Amino acid sequence: MSEEAAPAVCSARGCGQPATWAVRWNNPKIHTPDRRKTWLACDEHKESLSDFLARRSFLREVEPFTG
Repeated sequence: MSEEAAPAVCSARGCGQPATWAVRWNNPKIHTPDRRKTWLACDEHKESLSDFLARRSFLREVEPFTG
C-alpha cells in the first residue's frame, strides 16, 4: 500500500487552499542568519502572512511555491 504525500496547503489559520507561495523567514534572536523557516501561502493570504512577519523583522523572502 503506497501513501500519497499530503497536499501543500496555506499556513493561514483555517485556510485549506493549495499553496502557491513560499514565505521564508527567520527569527534572528534564535536562528542563525542562513536558517530559513517556511510558511506556505495561497494567493489570498500571501500579503497578510508576509506583513505579519515583516512587522517583526522576520521576513526574508517570498517566492513562488513549486511543491
